[in-house]
Amino acid sequence: MSARSFLTLALGLIPILVTPVSGQLTTDCNPLNATCAPDPAFGTTYTFNFNATPPSGTFNTTAGTVDYSSDSGAAFTISKKGESPTLISNFFFFFGRTEVHLKAAPGTGIISSIVWSSDVLDEVDWEFMGGNTTHASTNYFGKGQPDFHNAEYHAVNGGVQDDYHNYTCVWTKDQLDWYIDAEHIRTLLATDANNTLNYPQTPMKLSLGIWAGGDPDEPIGTIEWAGGETTYSEPYTMYVKSALVEDYSTGKEYSYGDHSGTWESIKITSGNSTAVENINREPEKSLSEKWDALPSSTKDGVYAGAGGVGALLFVGLAAFYIKQRRRGKQEAALAAQRQEQERVEMEQFKRDGGNPDALSFDGAEYNAKGGMASATYAVHDSPPSSSAGPPEKAWDPTGSGAAAAAAMPLLRDDAMSPRFSSPAPGPVGPSRNNSFGSPIRSQSPGMPPGPGSPVNRTFSPSNASMRMGSTGPQTSVYGVPRMNSPAPSRGPGSPASPGHVYNPNQGYGGPR
Repeated sequence: MSARSFLTLALGLIPILVTPVSGQLTTDCNPLNATCAPDPAFGTTYTFNFNATPPSGTFNTTAGTVDYSSDSGAAFTISKKGESPTLISNFFFFFGRTEVHLKAAPGTGIISSIVWSSDVLDEVDWEFMGGNTTHASTNYFGKGQPDFHNAEYHAVNGGVQDDYHNYTCVWTKDQLDWYIDAEHIRTLLATDANNTLNYPQTPMKLSLGIWAGGDPDEPIGTIEWAGGETTYSEPYTMYVKSALVEDYSTGKEYSYGDHSGTWESIKITSGNSTAVENINREPEKSLSEKWDALPSSTKDGVYAGAGGVGALLFVGLAAFYIKQRRRGKQEAALAAQRQEQERVEMEQFKRDGGNPDALSFDGAEYNAKGGMASATYAVHDSPPSSSAGPPEKAWDPTGSGAAAAAAMPLLRDDAMSPRFSSPAPGPVGPSRNNSFGSPIRSQSPGMPPGPGSPVNRTFSPSNASMRMGSTGPQTSVYGVPRMNSPAPSRGPGSPASPGHVYNPNQGYGGPR
C-alpha cells in the first residue's frame, strides 16, 4: 500500500473516531413543518470579486467585520472570543455551481468554511481546520440529519494556508461533485444518500466565513473535531479573492409546494430576479467619478463660474481692506491731532507759569464702602504775574502751614450747584436756573471742608464765574451771584463785601 493511500485511509477513519460537528446552521422557517415565504432566486451566473464590497443587496455580513483589499480580497478575521465574521448571500440557487478562491486561516480550533444551506437544512460544506495545513474536508447533510460518516479529507497540493486554491462544487438533482483546482476529488450520487432522502436537493444560499470550533464553550466533541482548544492568542484570518455563483434555474422566486423537502416540490416563479437587478444596478459614483463623467463644456462652465465667484470674493475683500485702511488712517490722524492739541495746550500752560504736577483737588469724594471720604488735592490760585494773582513772592503753589490751611476749594459751576452763601446771614435767593437751591451749604472761605461737602472737580480760570478767592467784588454772570474773597484787611471768615442779590421786582441789585 502506498504512503498516500495509507494517509487517505487514516484520514477516512477520523469521522469514526471523532464526533464531527453536524450542522452549525439554523433556519427561521422550516418548510418541512410550516408554510414559509418564498426565497429570492439568483437566476443568473456572476463572479463576485472581493477586492471591493460586493454589490449592495447581494450579501449580509454577520458576527464581525469583513475587510476588502485589491491584493488579498475579503479578509475574515477572528481577533477575540465571540467573533465569527461571515458573508451570507441574500439569494438562493436551485442546482448549480460555485467556485471559491480561498486561503484558509491558521490557528488551533479555527475553522475556515464554504457552506451551502437551505431552509430545510440541506447542507454542502468545504471546511479547513487551522491545525491541519495540508488537507481540506468535504461534507454534506440532508434535512439537518447528523451522519458521522459523510466527511472526507483531501490533500491539497501546496497546503491550504500558504496560497489561494479553487474549491468548486457542481450540483444537479442526480449527483454532487467536488473539485480542487479543477481536479475532481469526490462524487456523491443522490441514490447513495439514504436512497435520496438525505441528498441535498432544495434551493441553497452561499455562506463564506470563519468560526472557532475550538472555543472552550463548544461541546467537547466539536473541540476535538476542530483540532483542539482555541486560545485567541493572536488574530486568525481567512482570505477569499472571488466567488463564482451559477444558478441552473431561472426565475424570480423559489417556494415549497408541500412539506416533503424534495426537489420535485419546489415551485419556480417567473420574473426578474432581484439579485440580478442588484448586480446590474450602477454603483454609486464617487465625486471624482461624477466629475470625470461630465462633458467638457460643463466643466468649462464650472471653471468659469468658480473663477467668477473667486473674482467677486477677491474684489469684495480688497474693497473691505481698503475701506478699513482708510478708516484706520482717519482715526490715526484724529488721534494725532488731539495729541498735538493737548501738547500745545500743555506748552502754553507751562509758558504761563503753570506747574502740571501741582494741580490737585480739595474736597470730599464718595466711597461705596465708607460713604463720604475727604481728600485734599490743592488746586492753587492764579499764577503770579497774572492780572488776578498775588505778587510773585507771595504766591506759593506748594504752600504749607497756614497758607495751605487757607487754600480755597473749587465749587461746582454747573446747573446742579447748590446755593452758596457768605459767612454773614443773607436772604435766600434762587440759583442759576431761578429755582431754590439745595439746602447744602458750602463752607465759608478759610474754613476746613465739612462733612458732606459736595465734590467739585472743576478747574476754573482765575476770572471764572463762581470762583472763590478772586480779588474784589465782581458782577454776577448768568444771573448767579458771585462770592467775594475777604477784603485784604480782613482775616478768613470775615463778612463778605457788598454784593448784589436777586429781587423779584428789580432783578439783581442792591446791597446784600
